[in-house]
Parts: sequence; structure tokens; C-alpha cells
Amino acid sequence: AEATAWTRLVFEVTDQVLRDGALPLLMGGDHSVAIGSIRAARRHASTHGRRFRVLWLDAHADCNTSATTPSGNLHGMPVACLLGRGPDALVRLGDDGPSLDPLALRLVGCRSVDPAEKALIHEIGVDVIDMRLIDELGMREAMNVALAGVDDDTHLHVSLDVDFLDPDIAPGVAVPARGGPTYREAQLCMEMIADTGRLASLDIVELDPSRDLRNVTAELVVDLVGSLFGKSTLVRR
Repeated sequence: AEATAWTRLVFEVTDQVLRDGALPLLMGGDHSVAIGSIRAARRHASTHGRRFRVLWLDAHADCNTSATTPSGNLHGMPVACLLGRGPDALVRLGDDGPSLDPLALRLVGCRSVDPAEKALIHEIGVDVIDMRLIDELGMREAMNVALAGVDDDTHLHVSLDVDFLDPDIAPGVAVPARGGPTYREAQLCMEMIADTGRLASLDIVELDPSRDLRNVTAELVVDLVGSLFGKSTLVRR
């Protein structure tokens, strides 16, 4: 009941910010807050007849259900809830409409996925751009895949879990997973999103200051968000 209450509050506030014509930036701890922000963004896009795309940047798939989770942590379930697999109170959020279309979702940077999550991802048909694909293609081509189809009529929502980054450069997270993007790969990822000009809503989650070292993770995230909003070394022509 408590999680449902604050998730609905996130939904309502995000919805109002979008109605006001602003870009909502949600900073949270637990990634499950994105259930509210993404459902609000999806409804906003649908109301305005726009294509909707979610880039879920995360070391984990977050696609467990209450029946499959090995930890019981809600932050391992938001993708499943968004796709209609979870408690009705979180899946529906006040009957705001159907669940997220799996074709609108791209999981980017995954490298720690539970067996039951893999089965559900394959069953539902979610596009996953995992670290192996990024290693094989390089970040530039992997992001081209993630952003394929994003056009001037797209509402692009980015949900950035800080553990998307390699823990060598971003130790301040609760569930680190080795083998993530390097500093330059992460910067390129943000710059390519900025280049689309379609970023319309943003989550920044799972930063844990108690695990950070001399604030390096927090400072890195600020740097990356700057790039996400168009900061660049040179003016591009």
C-alpha cells in the first residue's frame, strides 16, 4: 500500500509537469518510482498522438515479478509492472490506460539478469541491447539500434539507473555489476540521446551516497546529465 501510494503520487506529479509543458526530471532512490513517471509520460504521449519510446539504462533487467524475485525488492520489478505483469495496483495506477507496449521499450546495458527474467523477456518480446551487443557493435552502433525509429514526433523517456555505469567509475550504487560502460561510452550514449532532440522526460535513480567515494559517482552523474541536455566540447554544425 505504501509503494502504491508514492508511485501514484509520482504519476500525478509527472502528469502535471507534462501538462504544464515542462520536462519532468525525477530523482529517486528506488527504480520502482519509474512505474509512475513512465506511465504518466506514456499517457501524455498517447493524448497528443505521439510515438513513445523508453530507454531503460540499467545493469539489470528489472523484470522480475513477485512470484519470481529472488530478493523481494520492488526495484527489481518495475519493468514487469510496466508491461502488465505485477500487482494490479501498480500495473493499473488508477486505470490510466493499458500497460506499456513492449515495442516501445529498449533495455540498454544489461549484464545481470535472473533466469526467470530472461524467460519473461523472451515471452513478452522486449528488445534488449545488453553489454555483449555493445561490446560487439560498439556504443555508437548499439545506440543507433536503441534509437531507431525515434523521429520528430516521438516522446523519448530516459530512465537512468546509475548502476548502468561500470562500478570502477561509479561505485555509489546499491547493486553494482562489473562490466558496464566506461566514462567515454556513457558520454557517447548521452550525447547521442541529446542529438535526437526528443528527450521529453527523465528518471535518475539508484544513486546511493552512503556507498560513494568522495562524491565521484554523484559528480559523474551531473556530468552525464549535462551531456544529456546538450553540453558538448565543441559546437556541432
